[in-house]
Amino acid sequence: MANILILGGTAWLGSTIARLAVDAGHHVTCLARGEAGAFPEGAAAVVVDRDKPDAYRHVAAQKWDLAVELTRVPAHARGALEALSPRTRNWVFVSSCSVYADQSAPGQREDAPLLAPLQPGEAYAPELYGEAKSGCEQLTTANRGGNALLVRPGLVGGPGDPTARSSYWPLRVADRREPVLAPYQDGGGYRQHVQLVDVRDLAAFLLHAGLAGRTGPVNAVGASVPLTDALIAAREAANTNPQIVPYRLSAMADDGVSPWSGPRSLPLVLPSVDDYAGFARRSDARALDMGLVRRPLVEMFRDIISAEEPWAGRQLSSGLSGEGEAELIARRRPAPGS
Repeated sequence: MANILILGGTAWLGSTIARLAVDAGHHVTCLARGEAGAFPEGAAAVVVDRDKPDAYRHVAAQKWDLAVELTRVPAHARGALEALSPRTRNWVFVSSCSVYADQSAPGQREDAPLLAPLQPGEAYAPELYGEAKSGCEQLTTANRGGNALLVRPGLVGGPGDPTARSSYWPLRVADRREPVLAPYQDGGGYRQHVQLVDVRDLAAFLLHAGLAGRTGPVNAVGASVPLTDALIAAREAANTNPQIVPYRLSAMADDGVSPWSGPRSLPLVLPSVDDYAGFARRSDARALDMGLVRRPLVEMFRDIISAEEPWAGRQLSSGLSGEGEAELIARRRPAPGS
């Protein structure tokens, strides 16, 4: 049994890591404000504000077999490392593929250039997410002398996805309301891809590789598949074969439809420019060598459908509402008698 500290642990990924570790028989402590969700059952809870200078005093005297750091704030990363690293055998920092400076070339590995790191004294903002994670990586590597695992997930999906990016399509095609507006690439250019890793598989990998003492950066990403294959997997998971109305991606800007996520968006769809040609096509070779095991995309989608309430045309945090989809479908249908 290992003594594991999770710096976070109440949001989606953190709580998944904590639950898996508890179920495996480890002693788990979660240090967080507790505002993102409930502390997982079976884990010890340390409620703190990490902006406070004494945030780690309740856990600094213990010895830890593994610390898992989830922050995106460099000042938090620095404070935790200074207080806890000397008494922690293995350290995992959960970073992101957003740290990479170039998203245009498919197949890039972990040695690709990174964004300029945000420093601890600089203010964090959501648009600086990649720079902030890069800054946390830099601090972790400097403090640990390279003796840390830097896990860079791509898009994380699965049951309970708070962003709805991975749940929109399986839930939409599981609904019997037809037709379904589905994107297609027109006018040439690169083929859109999807690289989804299930939150449960990512959490299992973090624990396995972290406790094993693996170090260095690793792209913990899903298998890269064309977007059309992901939509087919959603239909297979839902066991439906809805009528499809093709939607040209080149029409998105004029129609006020956003890529990727958010209200009135087409989730998983990337901007149709070459700058994003490698975004969902990162090399996964090192993660697989370290033991990442990934369930099939259709299995993830089945579990999402089983876990979620019926669609009923509702607005998710990402995607088109029933009215928004109907509006776009109506634009693409010929008028009667035409």
